[in-house]
Amino acid sequence: MQYTTLGKTGLVVSRLSFGAMTFGEGQLVPGVTTSIDQSIADQMVGRVRDAGINLFDTADAYTNGQSEIMLGKALEQCRDQVIIATKAGFRSGNAITDTGSSYRHIMAAAEASLKRLNTDYIDLYQLHIPDPITPLEETLRALDDLVRQGKVRYIGYSNFPAWKAAKMVGIQHHHNYARFVAAQMYYSLLGRDLEYEVVPFVEDAGIGVLVWSPLAGGFLSGKYTRENPTPEGARLNQFKLPTIDVEKGYDVVDVIKQMAQEHEASPAQVAIAWILTKPFISSVIVGANKMHQLEDNLKATDLTFSASEIDQLNTLTNLQPLYPGWMQVMGWDAKVKAALDPKD
Repeated sequence: MQYTTLGKTGLVVSRLSFGAMTFGEGQLVPGVTTSIDQSIADQMVGRVRDAGINLFDTADAYTNGQSEIMLGKALEQCRDQVIIATKAGFRSGNAITDTGSSYRHIMAAAEASLKRLNTDYIDLYQLHIPDPITPLEETLRALDDLVRQGKVRYIGYSNFPAWKAAKMVGIQHHHNYARFVAAQMYYSLLGRDLEYEVVPFVEDAGIGVLVWSPLAGGFLSGKYTRENPTPEGARLNQFKLPTIDVEKGYDVVDVIKQMAQEHEASPAQVAIAWILTKPFISSVIVGANKMHQLEDNLKATDLTFSASEIDQLNTLTNLQPLYPGWMQVMGWDAKVKAALDPKD
């Protein structure tokens, strides 16, 4: 297993982390059910720990809290050796207040997560989704209080646009609140939008990126093809998240299948290993419904690419510059650039 630090902290995390979203029995989201009981959860956690993974991610909304409960049980004998991350923000109960990022809900959600996880502290507590109505200062005050109380060690966010995250970091600095150290975001060969605004921001702010859905909802596993666009039992048939350009996706899958064959690997391993080449990525969250999927994903850290292979994947999936991004290069004066970097 490879390791790095989470953003500009001293917290050492595995480059692959384990996502327990599939833990539980019942409805995960409308149209998608899970069927992983405690026995299977224990096996999966044991296997990834044997592989060197030390970061485990869940959320209070996953299968009505079952994911947190089962992950807590699976880790109870090794709590002091692992990093537990969870999230709050999506609806977690029936009351009108059981959602969002208000001070009331954040404090109550954290206490509930602590009980479900059967732990005294949460290593990384993350805002799961932006709240359109709660003032940012209110949310950040709640997170800071949790850190000062010792119930949370580090804080992060998920699915926030760069401008809002930057505004929140500014508020944290102004009030001397606990700072964000992690951003859990979607990123894959078929979803590189992060590179427009989020990546420059997190690099400047010293925030580490944790990647969710590195296989674009399973599309990059190679099971979706032009000949069989809706394989039986596949998740994207019912739950189309993240959104992808399917035709481009088929072209990308063709290439990673060929590359996988050359490396005696799987398309999924290629897709995950490509993400690990990005310097702004701290850890890639992998999860599974079945043990064989997990075993396959764990081998991604064994893959190494040549510079030409990385360039091939980068070029194949490159983003088209958006305004004002394509104007930025014009800010460099040719004489100044040559003077500062004569070798250029």
